[in-house]
Amino acid sequence: MPATQTFPPGKASEVVASFDLRHLPADFYDNPFPYYHALRELDPVHRMPDGSIFITRHADLMAVYKDTTTFSSDKKKEFKPKLGDSPLYEHHTTSLVFSDPPSHTRVRRLMAGALTPRHIAAMEAGLETLVATLLDKLDAKGDVDLIEDYAGAIPVEIIGNLLGVPVDEREPLREWSLAVLGALEPVLTPAMAERGNRSIEQMEAYLNVLIENRRKNPGNPDTDMLTRLIEGENGEKLQPKELMHNCIFLLNAGHETTTNLIGNGLVALHEWPEEKAKLIANPELIKTAVDEFLRMESSNQLGNRLATCDTQIGGVPVAEGTFVTLCIGGANRDPAQFPDPDRLDIARSPNRHLAFGSGIHQCVGMALGKLEGKVAIGRFLERFPNYTLLPGVQRGGRARFRGFLHAPARVKP
Repeated sequence: MPATQTFPPGKASEVVASFDLRHLPADFYDNPFPYYHALRELDPVHRMPDGSIFITRHADLMAVYKDTTTFSSDKKKEFKPKLGDSPLYEHHTTSLVFSDPPSHTRVRRLMAGALTPRHIAAMEAGLETLVATLLDKLDAKGDVDLIEDYAGAIPVEIIGNLLGVPVDEREPLREWSLAVLGALEPVLTPAMAERGNRSIEQMEAYLNVLIENRRKNPGNPDTDMLTRLIEGENGEKLQPKELMHNCIFLLNAGHETTTNLIGNGLVALHEWPEEKAKLIANPELIKTAVDEFLRMESSNQLGNRLATCDTQIGGVPVAEGTFVTLCIGGANRDPAQFPDPDRLDIARSPNRHLAFGSGIHQCVGMALGKLEGKVAIGRFLERFPNYTLLPGVQRGGRARFRGFLHAPARVKP
């Protein structure tokens, strides 16, 4: 059974009074949920020392997600002081997730055209084959790392296929992704910035060649997202910088979050053996189980917006120019929305979690991510129902993206 998710009353008040994303205590990274619980109960619209707002209630996040006029996703003002004129700044202020309409609308439409239900259904057979191959390799090893040997290998191949990255050129993708997304942490060290900027430069160099080759030899735009992004739609095309950075975005976002979903799900089942037994006995519950893993251990814990005018959140005044952090991990354990929110319930329904965001910025790859989670976790459990975790399980050590770096396991008795 996981550790307790609440602080004693006196401790909770102290935690809330001093809570600051820029100065997080060491134990937060392993288990942030007691902090989120205290904030949600005592100060759900919390002002941090830098003047920004940290919100934890499900209803407040939904209100901000819906109001895209008042709350902007554009990150130029937020990232300029942090990143300066750098490859990371250009990337993170050009990609889909950190843009507003009309740019966001145009880019999202082009991406969504290659991720329709029909296209995603067509990927399932290949995904099943990939998972079966990886499971055979786990079986041969016996003692494995659920992240390196399994969870991290699946999205690399799926996104690589989507963009037509040759199989023998995919090895650097995971490290690039970790470095670029690491630069989104609340505190950015010089070493993290250097690693992230170097990774962007390396990805640009690689993608320049890949894009040029695809221009000369286009694929089927119905199944090849890179060809679709290059050719555009109805006479509308992406500018070269938009094309480059949204390809980088796809490689990163589609990889890290799905790795976390699979790893978090397998560890959660080990921690909740009754739910694991229920899923083994009722494999048809895998769809609701995946949503519950996403709710309990959201791959992406934090989002950000900028108030474009004087407004309010949950009755609290918020001035124009205020940065707002949306605590997805806190909202997904809000008892006002989820009964007994700290308990894993693989049959939970309804489950209106915010792991993929909401509104116009809801993750464009949501259906694909859920499919990967369903096949990866479901097939693993069928093959290795008695797997056990070994010493050395290690969290990723990040506030924004919640997952594991390592999860050693024995898959066979």
